[in-house]
Amino acid sequence: MNIKISQHAELMKGLSPNKIWFTSDTHFYHNKIVEYCQRPFASVEEMNEAMIARWNSVVHRDGIVFHLGDFGFGGAEKWNKILDRLKGRIYLILGNHDICNLSNSVAERFEAVAYQMRLNVNGQIIYLNHFPFLSYSGDIYGTWQLFGHIHSRLDDYNPIEAKRLSLLQPNQYDVGVDNNNFTPVSYHQIEEIIKKQKT
Repeated sequence: MNIKISQHAELMKGLSPNKIWFTSDTHFYHNKIVEYCQRPFASVEEMNEAMIARWNSVVHRDGIVFHLGDFGFGGAEKWNKILDRLKGRIYLILGNHDICNLSNSVAERFEAVAYQMRLNVNGQIIYLNHFPFLSYSGDIYGTWQLFGHIHSRLDDYNPIEAKRLSLLQPNQYDVGVDNNNFTPVSYHQIEEIIKKQKT
């Protein structure tokens, strides 16, 4: 498998804040994720359909979605079935599960595939990675770090992760679906969330 993966995508500039969404940890077709994360769905099929509907209810056709990893399970056929139905242009930041589930034919469906990315949205620097970091470039100067992986929830944090989450800075946010009603979150929503976290 010779997938073209960037170690670190270059700083992307000129992005419209009105056309950007972030998400992570959809785990499409992952049969055990409903049980593992106590997701409110009767089956993985119901979960897939709900997340596709919620994605398409907020993302515009010309929107850009940065998916911060663990997109889905299964082979190319399953990934393509999902990608055929999702709105927007999707950039994939690899999660730990993507490395063994992503194929060349599917990788070509994304705008880019990278281990991490940096964005500049109207002067706001945003660092994207699948994992939360305790320290990252620009952290004390207001750079955001968006992440997934830990499957935190607004109503009930995973007790295993609660201590580590308490160490994060107010400029960091978990964009994973478990933390955001199984829906991509917009740039403006994150802007408001981080403002509140800073107060």
